[in-house]
Amino acid sequence: MRINHKLETLKKQLSGELFYDDLHRRIYATDASVYRMIPEAVCYPKNEEDIQKLIEYASKNQVALIPRTAGTSLAGQVVGKGMIVDVSRYMTRVLEFNEEEKWVKVQPGVIRDDLNRFLQKYGLWFAPNTSTSSRCMIGGMTGNNSSGSTSIKYGVTRDKILQIEGFLSDGSKITIDELDKETFDKKLKQNNLEGKIYRFIRDTFIDKNVQKEILENMPYPEIHRRNNGYALDSLIDNEIFGTSDKKFNLGKLIAGSEGTLVFMTAIKIKLDDLPPEKRLMVAAHFKSIDESMRAVVPAMKHNLYQCELMDDVILNVTEQSPKYAPYRSFLQGNPKAILMLELRGTDEKKLQKQAKKLIEDLQKENLGYAFPLLPGDEAAKAEELRKAGLGLLGNLPGDDKAVAGIEDTAVRIQDLPPYIAEFSEIMQKKNKQPVYFAHAGAGEIHLRPILNLKKSVDVKIYRELVEEVAHLVHSYKGSLSGEHGSGIVRAEFIPVIVGQKNYELMKQLKTLFDPQNIFNPHKIVDPYPMDKNLRYEPDRKEPVIPTLFDFEKEGGILRAAEKCNGSGDCRKSPEAGGVMCPSYQATREEKNTTRARANALREFLTHSDKTNKFDYEELYETLSLCLSCKACKSECPSTVDMAKMKSEFLYRYQKANGFGVRNKLFAFSGKINKFFSKIPSIYNFFADFKPTSGILKKTMGIASQRKLPLLEKESLSQWVKKNPDKLKPVKNKIKDVYLFIDEFTDYLDAQPGKDMIYVLTHLGYQVHIIKSAESGRAYVSKGFLEQAQKSAYENVLIYRKIIDKNTPLIGIEPSAILMFRDEYPDLIQDKSLKQTAIDLSKNVWLFEEFIKNEFESGNISATDFTEEEKTIDLHVHCHQKALSNQEISAFVLSIPKNYKVNLLDAGCCGMAGSFGYEKEHYDLSMKIGELRLFPTLRKTHNEISASGTSCRHQIQDGVDKNSLHPASVLKGALLE
Repeated sequence: MRINHKLETLKKQLSGELFYDDLHRRIYATDASVYRMIPEAVCYPKNEEDIQKLIEYASKNQVALIPRTAGTSLAGQVVGKGMIVDVSRYMTRVLEFNEEEKWVKVQPGVIRDDLNRFLQKYGLWFAPNTSTSSRCMIGGMTGNNSSGSTSIKYGVTRDKILQIEGFLSDGSKITIDELDKETFDKKLKQNNLEGKIYRFIRDTFIDKNVQKEILENMPYPEIHRRNNGYALDSLIDNEIFGTSDKKFNLGKLIAGSEGTLVFMTAIKIKLDDLPPEKRLMVAAHFKSIDESMRAVVPAMKHNLYQCELMDDVILNVTEQSPKYAPYRSFLQGNPKAILMLELRGTDEKKLQKQAKKLIEDLQKENLGYAFPLLPGDEAAKAEELRKAGLGLLGNLPGDDKAVAGIEDTAVRIQDLPPYIAEFSEIMQKKNKQPVYFAHAGAGEIHLRPILNLKKSVDVKIYRELVEEVAHLVHSYKGSLSGEHGSGIVRAEFIPVIVGQKNYELMKQLKTLFDPQNIFNPHKIVDPYPMDKNLRYEPDRKEPVIPTLFDFEKEGGILRAAEKCNGSGDCRKSPEAGGVMCPSYQATREEKNTTRARANALREFLTHSDKTNKFDYEELYETLSLCLSCKACKSECPSTVDMAKMKSEFLYRYQKANGFGVRNKLFAFSGKINKFFSKIPSIYNFFADFKPTSGILKKTMGIASQRKLPLLEKESLSQWVKKNPDKLKPVKNKIKDVYLFIDEFTDYLDAQPGKDMIYVLTHLGYQVHIIKSAESGRAYVSKGFLEQAQKSAYENVLIYRKIIDKNTPLIGIEPSAILMFRDEYPDLIQDKSLKQTAIDLSKNVWLFEEFIKNEFESGNISATDFTEEEKTIDLHVHCHQKALSNQEISAFVLSIPKNYKVNLLDAGCCGMAGSFGYEKEHYDLSMKIGELRLFPTLRKTHNEISASGTSCRHQIQDGVDKNSLHPASVLKGALLE
């Protein structure tokens, strides 16, 4: 990396961090849009003083400042060639809260859902609710004037702005408040840039001709979702210009200005009372999009809290999602579209009556064919299904994707049917299929054409579509952007929507606020061309990248990385629940997100001239803190499997740079442990004796705080060999089962294996154990894919003729047994054996899965277990959460009649196999545990159960408490 002396000088002046290395610049080259530009630098400011210094630097050096929060913009708002200023890491505080007056003042990096968790106990909330609410931030919501599914009831972000604090482009601080006429007049007398701004607004907008031009050309006022450049109409709707009795609020102009006018440092927003707690959703099913559009007007007469659309394209992609497929249970038949019509109230009977009347009114007009009612949690799941649509669209196979550009148009709801009909005609002429979803009740349907922007012919169609739709929207006096903003993709067409005179006025405002054009230039005015600076170079020759893992179904590892569309689900906070992404949650650094890792892989694999395109230290840096928890495979709507890609990267990178000694020791730990299992006491002496263990840890790069794992005095395999009678059923045999003894349970943690055998035999199962290969988990973890592949081949060949639906293979350690289900089919290259591996995996079960299956088949009964009362706090292994279902473990532990199970939503424990043992990762490992799991377990007096061996070790190290595998819990509950 070349030294930039100007940036180095600036770096020393800041309290925050500044980076201009290749990795940071590349991972910030995109947002959730189709655009890509490599920025000059990336900064994480810590305070207002940092912002002021950045503005001073930008002014002196003519460098653009691009404010950024979560980076989930769909129009390219935070893509640019200047300096990305990411306030999401440090500027995250709630500054002030007034419960009585119902407002809160926050820094721009406060996450919307986190804010609402804070407000919930006061019965208040910030109502605008985007599909990215788990990670989007108030600064970004203000910059985009976000709205979301609640706007039909609560309005948009602009409606909530009470005050904005920030800096003007000359570095002067500004506080923007609601102003009465007297205070406004005082502003006019200020001899600074702020005063100049107010004088220009007074002198320009007092002109009746200007007001007339604005009112005649801006979208209809009843279209409340409207972002077409700067909100000129908001400047004249007040007592200053005699058009209403409202106070003047310049903040309404700043809302939706996309960081081009003011650099915001604090936002004071108005809050609403929480909606009534009881909810009932009518999921109206339709046979056509047109029918669903005609249903909006009659539906909106029913005091709805949401009126959201999903089409069959969205519904179809949810079917392939491990997380969202179960949420589809309410579907009846094959609807072309669904309207999710939400009612709220305090009385369930009244809600039922309202729903009945709503359905009757739709049926009177022959609209809809099915109307399932979804209460409470079911409604929430349907809502999550709709919200996941954006990310799930990234799962469309191949390079054809549902592209943003015309996805944000809004018209009056009575105009929806003819508007959508005309839109569909445009699409048919282009021979392109659109996707229809989102905010029907607000007159805004997210219309996404399916295009391949890697082809110049589709890029041409892309431009033509946006231009044609802009003119169509204008014919309905609608809004080209309802909530996603102008950014790059729509800014060229603002004059079409608002007229050239109004657009010229917008340009004057930009020049007035920012004469040097340093605040996010080329957005809204003087825009970049919407068909240039795309994420992919059109008609490029696609790189062919050989891999050992099979990425055929993704179209290769590059397309596997390209599945990430930037929606940023991996940036949610720990309080949001789930697992993804533990390294980001502990560090709050973008480079430690799944998104950044996917961006980095895409960047380096695409733009590399090297033979080994993985041979980059930058890739190693961003992937080194990936815990391979696999949460992204299930929680990311695009099912980005970063663990798989990391393993392939490590294999290729180490082939070029060497396989380190420590990695070899961890990778071959199964063989090492097998060797020493013959002399465990000698091994354990050296591993446990403080002086020798210290030398071993230092030599191997293991954290000094960790205890080295000790070998079992008798391995599970040795115990089984000595005790063959222990494998026989104690009562009448139900069936034969095979037990897979993994290398972790065998040598390091035999007791859960013994307990599993005890439970199975005492429930009537004949246990068989045959010699098999290691699972290969440690090999995959450390990138030793040739060895992992060998294990996969051996185990599939060993079990292929033995295991079937009547004689299953059962495992106890999730990360090991789930190799059969997840990695083995992708490690095996022989086509016929690959299918054998897939077929085999269908009869390979976790212990808990097997017990649940047998319980539901009637082979196991609650009467087999004690009736004693017990409460268990259950933590489930990350791989089990991602590749199985943690609810299964909770179900199994609830089979004893009076056992109560608390299934902990505590994220990742932080150990992740060898990760937590490595000295450079120890602090992060413990920090991840401290996010949720450790505090929860310190408080509990209940029995603790954890399904993973590494989880149990981490719990012991983190809170000094013992935890049991579910098999051990069930053993204790069995009646003799």
